[in-house]
Amino acid sequence: GFEVGIFSGSIGSMAVLGAPDLVLMTLTEFAAQANRVCRAGNLALLVDADHGYGNALNVRRTVEELETAGICAMSIEDTVLPRPYGPSGKPTLIPVEEGIGKMKAALSARQDPRLVIAGRTSALAVTSVDDTIKRAKAYEAAGVDAIFLAGGVTVEGIEAVSSAIGIPLITGGGAGQLADLDWMAAHRVRVALQGHAPFSAAVQAVYNTLKALRDGTKPSELTGIASPELMQKVTRAADYRQWTRDFLGGE
Repeated sequence: GFEVGIFSGSIGSMAVLGAPDLVLMTLTEFAAQANRVCRAGNLALLVDADHGYGNALNVRRTVEELETAGICAMSIEDTVLPRPYGPSGKPTLIPVEEGIGKMKAALSARQDPRLVIAGRTSALAVTSVDDTIKRAKAYEAAGVDAIFLAGGVTVEGIEAVSSAIGIPLITGGGAGQLADLDWMAAHRVRVALQGHAPFSAAVQAVYNTLKALRDGTKPSELTGIASPELMQKVTRAADYRQWTRDFLGGE
């Protein structure tokens, strides 16, 4: 029943490379995986395109590839990625002028005006509320469709940013008012992400099942196994049976 799903860089890295979220995946790998997700169903897909895989010209290429893959929305962020050389490891942000260039490049590359381009910033966690507002207003002026607040999201931060701009917000989830959908909607939050629990749960389920088998549990005694009905639903077995009748002359 969800209206939208997200394919993030971190999940892509784990699924494609089995690696942590260190911006190791290429645009080609990410776009190919996004296309597979889009082909698997009709859910509107929001993708986290990180920094656009380079400078503003790379951002244009990123939009071209992901739009071709079939996504409905994407975010471009203003974090310095990948991590530069040095001992700190703390995230830093590109200059706002460079961020504006990336947003304009993304908008110039899209072919379908219905493709949502969101400007993503971690300024709430990295710099300040004032800098977040400055960046949000600048990206709004550049023409983006939404602002994605990533990291350090608070009630005060949402209130400040939503009152300073006129476009929708995308945020992570949280406790208290950040979990109150009516409050979030009143402050122009249109997509409230809730982390990657389904993927983590799937990893744990696979691990538990393999460990149980290795410890001697019989397959018939395993718990948490998807039913045949659910497996047929997620693989669209009914569609394939119909296509078999239509095009192969039999069941």
